[in-house]
Amino acid sequence: MKPIKDMTQLEIGAFICTHLKKRGIEVVLSGGALTSLYSNNKYVSKDLDLIDVYSVSRRKLISAMQEIGFAEKNRYFLHPESEYIVEFPPGPLTVGDEPIKKTYQVEFSTGSLAVISPTDCVKDRLAAYYHWGDEPSLSQAILVAKARNVDIEDIRKWSYKEGKTKEFQAIKNMLS
Repeated sequence: MKPIKDMTQLEIGAFICTHLKKRGIEVVLSGGALTSLYSNNKYVSKDLDLIDVYSVSRRKLISAMQEIGFAEKNRYFLHPESEYIVEFPPGPLTVGDEPIKKTYQVEFSTGSLAVISPTDCVKDRLAAYYHWGDEPSLSQAILVAKARNVDIEDIRKWSYKEGKTKEFQAIKNMLS
């Protein structure tokens, strides 16, 4: 196994995801690191947001992370040989109010990384923009939409359900 100090961000994510799965903990990558993956690194993130799908006990999560050398500091996990921080936002796995129905596996030499689709990644970034006015998240959504095949009609319908039709209309051309 490759040493953690030599792993890329996503290799670390796959390593953690695989280790946790063996311990009965299911996590799925979302947020900025997934934006990095889907934008071909046009956006760079220094953290990994691994959504805790079934909201396991914090004690179980801490124990599993300690087994692979990560220590908890506040709500984050750090490894002495890595520059990346790891966070476990609680489930459920949603974008806005909509549950994510399907996840995918991306294989690395260090393990298998569970991810949401590019379309759901765009929705996730747009949720931060729509609900908190987070302009960097809008930029990230645009990067993913331009780099990957996303379902604009699905994003439009989701935006409507989120009560953000007007906001979607204002940005839809930037997403295609």
